Amino acid sequence: MAERVDPLTLTIRRADQRPADRRPLEMRLIIRLFGYTRPHATMRNWLLLMVVLRSLQLPALSWLAAEIITGPVQSNDRGGVVLGVTGFAILALSTQLVMHFRQRLSFELGESVVHDLRRDLFTHLQRQPMSFYHRTKLGWIISRMTSDVENVRIGVQEVLFVGIVQAGQMLVAACCMLWYDARLFSVVLLLVPVVWGINRYFHRRMSHALREVQESYSRVTATVAESVQGIRVTQGFVRQETNARIFGELLAQHSRYNMAVTHSQALFLPLLDLNSQVCLSVLLLAGGYQALHDGGAELAALVAFLFMANLFFAPITGLGAQYNQALTAMAGAERLFRLLDAAPEWYDDPTATDLPTLAGRVEFRRVTFGYDEDRPVVHDLNFVAEPGQTVALVGETGSGKTTIAGLIAKFHQPTSGQVLVDGFDLRSVSSPSLHGQLGVVWQQNFLFSGTVLENIRFGRPRATDDEVISAVRRLDCFDLLARLPHGLETIVGERGAKLSLGQRQLVCFARALLVDPRILILDEATSSIDLLTEARLQTALVALAAGRTSIIVAHRLSTIRNADLVLVLDHGRIVEQGSHSQLLAAGGSYARLHQTFVRDQVI
Repeated sequence: MAERVDPLTLTIRRADQRPADRRPLEMRLIIRLFGYTRPHATMRNWLLLMVVLRSLQLPALSWLAAEIITGPVQSNDRGGVVLGVTGFAILALSTQLVMHFRQRLSFELGESVVHDLRRDLFTHLQRQPMSFYHRTKLGWIISRMTSDVENVRIGVQEVLFVGIVQAGQMLVAACCMLWYDARLFSVVLLLVPVVWGINRYFHRRMSHALREVQESYSRVTATVAESVQGIRVTQGFVRQETNARIFGELLAQHSRYNMAVTHSQALFLPLLDLNSQVCLSVLLLAGGYQALHDGGAELAALVAFLFMANLFFAPITGLGAQYNQALTAMAGAERLFRLLDAAPEWYDDPTATDLPTLAGRVEFRRVTFGYDEDRPVVHDLNFVAEPGQTVALVGETGSGKTTIAGLIAKFHQPTSGQVLVDGFDLRSVSSPSLHGQLGVVWQQNFLFSGTVLENIRFGRPRATDDEVISAVRRLDCFDLLARLPHGLETIVGERGAKLSLGQRQLVCFARALLVDPRILILDEATSSIDLLTEARLQTALVALAAGRTSIIVAHRLSTIRNADLVLVLDHGRIVEQGSHSQLLAAGGSYARLHQTFVRDQVI
């Protein structure tokens, strides 16, 4: 018997089926990330100067210490020792001063880069069409804006510039060792292929593991966000234990990936350190042999050489740790740039023009559209809504009513055909100039954190309090909102949780009316309002619709009766159109829907 798998588990498994050919540590990513420092070039250049100074100062300290030991100390020159130690102290003080500015500038640059990245990401997300949000989980987006951006911050302010300091320190130390003793330096060169081989092996191993960590963290975040948003459904269907089990599997998977990274690090860093210790031991053996046979001059050179050798090997373990962080930062950068490079499925034409003040004529000419191009949702639609008309869209669930509203609002582009407003094809007009003359109220009445007043003012931020109150009064619902604990200054809570469904819907109505739209779109907008409140709204809506084109996805018969034109939809096609009375007299699909309305008492 085939294994029965929970649908959510199937979703998780499908999310794991990603292309395996991505490599997070790539020069193109580093170059692109470094490009975010260009607007802060002055800060970056000063930082680079501090980095270069720091990489020179540390070897200079070791060189000076070696010179003091092999010079004044060896020759018993007390004055020379005092002078050398004084110089050493001054140089050491300067290294701390440079380190202060290096850290300060790197933190400031890292914050500046993160600020610009988050700004670009947010702007890019705001430009994405509705289809992007239909297929993208909220938790995935949050993960990009939080953990991935923070990993990039660490990469910029820690890994990049600390790595340059340590690499510069090793380079200067290598040059000094070559100067002191070329034969001993050849021993150091024997370490290079070993270190290269270790790095190459663990690069592949940890690249894969870190990528898995990032992906699994996104799934955990997405599941938490989805679970919180759907908590009522979860509790209503007693899904707590099932969801907890699935979430536990995700956490276990995330823990396994984290442990894989930890195990790799626990092998990688000790191996690097062991290599350094082995090489130093070989250097002591070879250098000691030379000193015993060649005398004091070779002993002085050996001391100086070992000082530089220690300085050369000291950063290797640190670079290994930085390398791990670099992989994490590059994995984050890869995902961020993948999001930034995800072009919208459509965007306004560069030659798009702004709409003039609209009369409100809406026309569909042979419009076909599908969220998936192979499966159209609406087919060959043709209708006209004249200025000032109220057009009701009726039909069973899935018949395409909300899709038509989305096409008028230019949230989607037709697969074929034209949507025209006052004769302008929406493909050729700028979206802001259209949306500025639309008033839209969706069935899902979303409110932002803040007060009732702020939410109503959302469409017109510069509207005065009196204008907001006037819009509420025109809806004949001022007394309903005034009953709230603090009236219009009442905090609505996250997503409007502190208001009832009806109160949230009233706020959305007032928000749309405040814009004074030329075209009004109501997508089952009265479905959350009780019959008494709706009865009060009907008069206000009739007055509001005067002189405006209203497209109403009808949920109640009372809305349909007042419409100038009723479009009856079935599987994305208009099967009947006319007024309420005309369609009843025809005795077709609308008459059967009407009987259902009456039977269910949806009046």
